[in-house]
Parts: sequence; structure tokens; C-alpha cells
Amino acid sequence: MTVTIDYYLSTSSPWTYLGSGRLHRIAEKTGAKVNVYPVAFGQIFAVSGGLPLPKRAPQRQAYRMMELKRWKEFLNDPINIEPTNFPATDPISSLAVIAARELGLDAFGLSTALLTALWVHDRNIDDAEVTAAVTASHGLDANAVMEKAATPEMAALFEADTKHAIDQGVFGAPSYVVDGEIFWGQDRVDLLAWRLGV
Repeated sequence: MTVTIDYYLSTSSPWTYLGSGRLHRIAEKTGAKVNVYPVAFGQIFAVSGGLPLPKRAPQRQAYRMMELKRWKEFLNDPINIEPTNFPATDPISSLAVIAARELGLDAFGLSTALLTALWVHDRNIDDAEVTAAVTASHGLDANAVMEKAATPEMAALFEADTKHAIDQGVFGAPSYVVDGEIFWGQDRVDLLAWRLGV
């Protein structure tokens, strides 16, 4: 029986980026189907008690930077923990991932490519041309993806996916959901692997 992982992500989240490679490896080992849902965490925070980064207490912001430095070293990851193009605020990168999903293309891989573009190469994924270039470099039909991303239907799906995340109890990025069980944060990837027996 195929395992399904519902993957709720932010294309602007360093934590989503840090967990992405390990999630790919888990999916490969288990043969799991990964349903990719880029969602609007600003809306989710508003109903779940979360705060956007600029509104968090200085202690929490300082600890976040310390944790990013630790995880960079621990994972030996090339993440740039202070990219000039963070935060990404335009939904175009999320809409492109949703469009790829709806076209039956590799939305999971595209989400990771966009995260890598921001968090390793400091590219501006708020720019539709950059998102299109990343899409093309990932081997997808960028024209088809970007054309679909610009439709009202994709914006409606973005809203619907965000509402679904709220209904599922999701409150932070990344969240991996298996049979209704939420694993929140890239530091829960090992627990996800354990739950799936790998």
C-alpha cells in the first residue's frame, strides 16, 4: 500500500529548505506519494497564534539565527542563512508549484529547486522571470507552468490549500502529515522516517 505524505510548505522558509532533501530521500526509500501544498502561512499564523518573523520577540529572532547556524553546520549544508532576497513575499513561486502540480509535473522537485534558488543562491523568487528560469532549469515547461500560475484558478487553489491546512491543524512550515498525524519542522524528519519504518 502506497504511503501518502501531505507536505505543507513555504517557498520562503529556511526550515522547509533544510528538510527538503531529507524528505526526498524518505520518499525514495518508501515509495511514498508526496502531495505538495504551498500555503499562505501569514493566514495560518493569524488563526493559530503564530507571529511573522519581524513581529517576534528579539530573543526568539536571535535564537532562530543561532539555530540556523547550528543546523547549517550539523547538516553540512550550503544554506545562506541571511539571503538578501528574504523574505519572499510575492506568491508567484507558490503559484508556480501549484501549477506544476495541477499539470501533473514534478511539483515536489520544483518546490525544492525554488527553495534552493533562494536559500543557497540568493535568487529573487518574487520575480516571475527568476521563478520561470528555475522552473526551466528543473526541466519543466516554464511557459506552461507560468501561464497556468497566472490564472485565477491557481490563486483560488492557493486559498483552498491554505484553508485545508488550517482545517488539518497545520500551524508551521514545513509540516508533513501522514494519516492525519502532523510532523512539524525539519527537525521532525527523523520522526517521520521512524513512523514510516525507514
